Amino acid sequence: MGIIVGLDVGGSTTKIVGMKDKEIIFKTVTKAGDPVTSAYGALGKLINDLEVEVSDITRINITGVGSGFPLPHMLGIETLVIEEFQSTGLGGLYVSGLDRAVVVSMGTGTAYLKADYPNVEHIIGSGVGGGTLVGLSNSMIGIDDADKLSEIATEGDVNRVDLTIGDISKTKISNLDMDVTASNFGKAADGLSNEDKISGVFNLIYQSIGTMSVLSSRCVGINDVVLTGQLTTLKECKKYISLFPRLYGVNFIIPEDAEFATAIGACIAGGRSIDG
Repeated sequence: MGIIVGLDVGGSTTKIVGMKDKEIIFKTVTKAGDPVTSAYGALGKLINDLEVEVSDITRINITGVGSGFPLPHMLGIETLVIEEFQSTGLGGLYVSGLDRAVVVSMGTGTAYLKADYPNVEHIIGSGVGGGTLVGLSNSMIGIDDADKLSEIATEGDVNRVDLTIGDISKTKISNLDMDVTASNFGKAADGLSNEDKISGVFNLIYQSIGTMSVLSSRCVGINDVVLTGQLTTLKECKKYISLFPRLYGVNFIIPEDAEFATAIGACIAGGRSIDG
């Protein structure tokens, strides 16, 4: 059948994509207590759900932080290790339909990549990402589930938390509108609700990522920015990123399957063989 499998293996979560003739035929996320279990669980789910044989899988390409664990030729199938930035960059181009872009990988932290097919270069990285979201939120209100936090933030008012241009000036400053953030958490005071606090955390994270994306775009001279990773699935992503194209003229793209970009890129990239 000629299926190529891409595995993006994290500490306990694996994203898996199955491709045939460079078309996606399967994608899902599995969780387990360790990388090896989640990787094998994802592969087993693909085989079961597609109702295929092990022999129908031509190759398994594995990437992510969990790819360093011993996974010799999974189920006897040729298994390659793919460099993670290469996977994310190529995957970002695939899901966006572009040949050249700044690809932003929003994981626990955030990586900014110059992807110019078939080459991928790391521009810079930041420690602000999903880990920041759950870590700060957990320290504030004792909740570390991103989906629950998103629901909580819906009821919050970020204007009770952040200081805006309008709070410090009676007129626009340069091209900055009055509602632009001047200081994240600069207005925070006693009496803030949990909902307000978490809306402020989301704004802090996505604005930090947006700012770094604009700087990366200007650094490499590429106007298209493709956002990838789990943080793209939360509604706050579009809400808070939407400001940046208007302010800076950079084209931000949140494509379908953005959360699977690294696994997709692993499918279509080449790598080194795992001795098995």
